[in-house]
Amino acid sequence: MALAVLSDVHGNLQALEAVLEDLGRQAVQRVLFLGDAVGYGAQPNECTAALARLSDASVAGNHDWAALGLLDTSYFNPYARAAIEWTARALSPATAQTLKALPLTRRLGQEDILLVHATPREPQQWHYLLSLGDAQVNFRHFGERICLLGHSHVPFIIEQPPGDEPLRLYRKEAALRKDCRYIINAGSVGQPRDGDPRACYLLLEPQRAVLKRVPYDIQTAQQRMRREGLPEPLIQRLSQGL
Repeated sequence: MALAVLSDVHGNLQALEAVLEDLGRQAVQRVLFLGDAVGYGAQPNECTAALARLSDASVAGNHDWAALGLLDTSYFNPYARAAIEWTARALSPATAQTLKALPLTRRLGQEDILLVHATPREPQQWHYLLSLGDAQVNFRHFGERICLLGHSHVPFIIEQPPGDEPLRLYRKEAALRKDCRYIINAGSVGQPRDGDPRACYLLLEPQRAVLKRVPYDIQTAQQRMRREGLPEPLIQRLSQGL
């Protein structure tokens, strides 16, 4: 049995539904969510409700906090800020309550896994983990065998071998060795930024991690965003995976 790990849905219901349909074909035991249910996309309430029903463990993302007014958005680019202001107005009371209940981190003791949206080092500062050097620092800030995260929308698997061996980077899948530790970015369901516009999620099996890609109806997602008057650059980037 496997764990399905989803991150960065960002109000994109079409992408989320395609991923959930794909999950129906997998032998998935539990679903984990790594934050940013909302922001950018046109259906924050529907996405949050679906994730709340399906996820066995979840954490908050920076866009979730921003939509609740818990985060200064001055560092957001103008398009992201406009989208989060729209999202804040669109949130239903039930969605707001669900997002407020999400913790910053979650530890799964039985699985020896840490869940966090950004990084295990100062999770409330929303740092990005973008390089092997960043990973080397962050391995010192958690004790679990595996740390699962999102935030950058770029999927990867980083392996820390025992001793002084260098870190290893995998882009699509990796065997999980018992003597190694891992930082794994599950990518983004709703707004991939690695040049592949298909929705991305992680399938975490006992001895293997696989980054899965799922095509979805991008045009309908874009139409929903235009209907709500969301910024055109955010709409166009869905087609490009950037």
